[in-house]
Amino acid sequence: MTDQVSLRFLGAAGTVTGSRYLLEFNGRRVLVDCGLFQGYKHLRQRNWQPFPVDPSSIEAVFLTHAHLDHSGYLPRLVQNGFHGPIYCTQATHDLCKILLLDAAKLQEEEAFYRNKHRYSKHDPALPLYTQEDAKKALELFEVVGFSNPDDQKPGISRGEVSVSFYPNGHILGSAFLDVILAGRHILFSGDMGRGNDLIMPAPELPVYCDYLVVESTYGNRLHDPRLYKEQDIWDKTAKIINETVSSGGSVLIPTFAVGRAQAMLYLITELRNKKMIPYLPIFLDSPMAISVTEVMQRHHRYHRLNKDRCQQLSRDVTFTRTVEESMALNSLHMPAIILSASGMATGGRVLHHLNRMLGDHRNTVMFAGYQAPGTRGARLVAGEKKIKLFNNYLDVRARIEALDFLSAHADYRELLSWLQQMPTAPKRCFVTHGEEAASDQFRIALNEELNWSACVPDMGDVVKL
Repeated sequence: MTDQVSLRFLGAAGTVTGSRYLLEFNGRRVLVDCGLFQGYKHLRQRNWQPFPVDPSSIEAVFLTHAHLDHSGYLPRLVQNGFHGPIYCTQATHDLCKILLLDAAKLQEEEAFYRNKHRYSKHDPALPLYTQEDAKKALELFEVVGFSNPDDQKPGISRGEVSVSFYPNGHILGSAFLDVILAGRHILFSGDMGRGNDLIMPAPELPVYCDYLVVESTYGNRLHDPRLYKEQDIWDKTAKIINETVSSGGSVLIPTFAVGRAQAMLYLITELRNKKMIPYLPIFLDSPMAISVTEVMQRHHRYHRLNKDRCQQLSRDVTFTRTVEESMALNSLHMPAIILSASGMATGGRVLHHLNRMLGDHRNTVMFAGYQAPGTRGARLVAGEKKIKLFNNYLDVRARIEALDFLSAHADYRELLSWLQQMPTAPKRCFVTHGEEAASDQFRIALNEELNWSACVPDMGDVVKL
C-alpha cells in the first residue's frame, strides 16, 4: 500500500466526550463522529476553539450514533464552512433532528440568560450555534442502512472510501463502522452496547479490521455481576421504589432522553404490571424524551419491544409536555415516579425537581446511567452533601442511588469478549472514549490478555496507517 493514510484524534482522548476522528488520505479528509465536549469547564471550552482543519476541506462525516458527544458539534462545523454529506442510519437521523435542535435552543437560551443577568465575561455572550445552524446541518444528512439484507441502501461508497454500518446495541440506530479507505479496514466501535440490555439487541459480531478504534468508558470496571440476570434487575429497582414509597416519598429519575428514559419506562411499567410495586403515577417530564419515545415506536424493528408494547408505554405513563404541566408536578401530594432530563443533572427540567426534592429525606433520586466527572450527577453519586442549584447551595437529604445495571456501555469484560470474536487480531488498536485510568487499564488488558498492540492516543495525535 503506497497511499498515505493518517488518523488524527481530535476528541475522546483522555475523556469520554467530544468524539471526533479525522481520516486524511491522498489530499482528502473525512470525519468519523463530530461530538461536543461535555463535563468539566476546561473540556467545554474546547468547543469554542477553532477546528484544527478548515471544515470546508472535509468532504463527509460518518456518525456512529446520535448522542451529543458524538453529533453535537455538527451545527458549529456547518457554521464554520462544512457543506458535505453527513451519513448515518435512519434512526440516528430521526434522533439528531430532536437532539441538535434542542441543543441549539439551549445554547440560545443560555446566551440570552447570561446577557440578561450579565453573568458572562463576553459582551455580548453568544451561543456556540443557533437553531438555524442546526437546521442547516440537518439538511446535509443522508440516510444509509445497516449492512444486512433487510435494509435498503446498506452502507455508503465514495470512490476510495466505503463505510458499512453494523448494529452495536448502544442506542436506537447506533452502529460500529467498518471504514475501508485506500485498501485499509479501520473499525470504529462507537459506544458499544451490551448483550443483556432491556431494550436494545446485542451488538453484532465484529468484522475483520487492520486498525481498531475502541471505546473504554468502562475500561477498568465491571458492572455488578449480581445484576446480569433480569430478575435481579427487577428486584433491586422494586426494592428502592418500595422503600421510598413506604417512607412517604417520591422517586426522581434524572434520565437521558435517548435510550435510558425508554428503558426506565419499560422497567417501571413492567414492575407495576407485575405488581412488584404499588400502582404509582408515572410521569415522563421531558419533551425531548417524549419525542424520542415516539421515534422508538416507529423503529420497533431495531429493538426488543414490539409495536403493541411500545404503544402500551404511552398509555401507562403521563407525558408532561408543557411547562405548566411540569410545574403542576410540584403540587403532588402523593408518592410518584418522575423521569426527567437531563441524565447527569446538568440542565433541563430535572433541576427544578431536584430543587424541590433533594432536601426531603423521604425522597430518592435514582440515577440511571454514566455520570461524567465534573457533572452535578457525578457529585451527587459521590455523596456530596451540598449541591449548587440556581446559584444557591442546597443540603442533600434525599437518598441517592445509582443503577449501574442500566448502563448502555459494555464493561471491561464485555468489551474484551466482543473483541475476542474478531476474525483476526488488528495490526494496532487505539483506545479512546474513556477517562485516563479506564483507557490505560483497557490498553493493558488488550496487551496482556489478547496480546494485541494497543495504545492510548493523546488529544491531537496523528498516526500513519
